[in-house]
Amino acid sequence: MTIHALGVSGSPAPTRRERLRAQTLAELKAFTLVQIAEGGPGALSLNTIAPSMGMSGPGLYRYFASRDELLASLGADSYDELADALEAAAEAARRRAPAARLRAIATAFREWALAHPHRYRLVFSTTYGSGLVAPEGTIPAAHRNMLTILGTVADLASEPATGDGASRGLARQLERSARSRTADSARPAAALLLGVLAWTRLHGLVSLEIEGAFAAMEMDPALLFDAEVEELVRRAQQAA
Repeated sequence: MTIHALGVSGSPAPTRRERLRAQTLAELKAFTLVQIAEGGPGALSLNTIAPSMGMSGPGLYRYFASRDELLASLGADSYDELADALEAAAEAARRRAPAARLRAIATAFREWALAHPHRYRLVFSTTYGSGLVAPEGTIPAAHRNMLTILGTVADLASEPATGDGASRGLARQLERSARSRTADSARPAAALLLGVLAWTRLHGLVSLEIEGAFAAMEMDPALLFDAEVEELVRRAQQAA
C-alpha cells in the first residue's frame, strides 16, 4: 500500500521538485521587482538576473517563455495584492456607512500605490497590466479591484443613471459590457458608471502624485485626494 503525504487541506503535499520550482519562481520575481524598481520594466534583463540566482539566462526561460510573460505575471500579482488591500479595507469598514467604506477603500488604494510605486506603474502605465499580455491571469486579478469599489458604490447609488447625455451614454455602454460578466450583470447603471468614474479619478490623482506632478504647486496631494473622494461620495449620494 502506498502512503501519500497530505497537505493541510487534505490534498497531496507538494513534491520536492514542486517546492523548488515555487522557490525559484518567487526568487526570480523578487529579483525582477528590484530591477523594475530601479529602472522600470524596460530595464529587465533575465541574463543579468541569472548569475545572482546561480543559473544561466536560458535556464530561466524554463519558468517563463519570455520577459513579457514574466512581467505580465508580476502585473497580475500586483493587481491581486492591491485587491487584497482594498478588500481588507472594505472588510474593516463593513459596519460603517457606505460613504465611510468608500473613503476607506480609496485611502487603501492610495497607500498601496505610494508604498509600491514601481508595481503601480507596472499595472497602470504599461501594457502588462492592460490584459493585452496574458489576459487569462491579468483580467481576473484586475477585476477583483473593481468589484470591491462597485460593491460599495452600489450601496450609495442604486437607481438608474441620470444626468447629461454623455453620462447616460456611458451608463448604457457599461450595462452592455456588464452582461458578459455574471458578477456585474445585476449592478444598476448608476453604480457601474460611478464605479468607473471612481476608479479613473483615483488612479489619475495617484498617478500624478507618484510622478511628482504636485511638487511645484505647493499643494498637499493628500488633501486634493480627499477632496476628490468627497466629490465622488456626493455624486453617488445624489444619484441614489
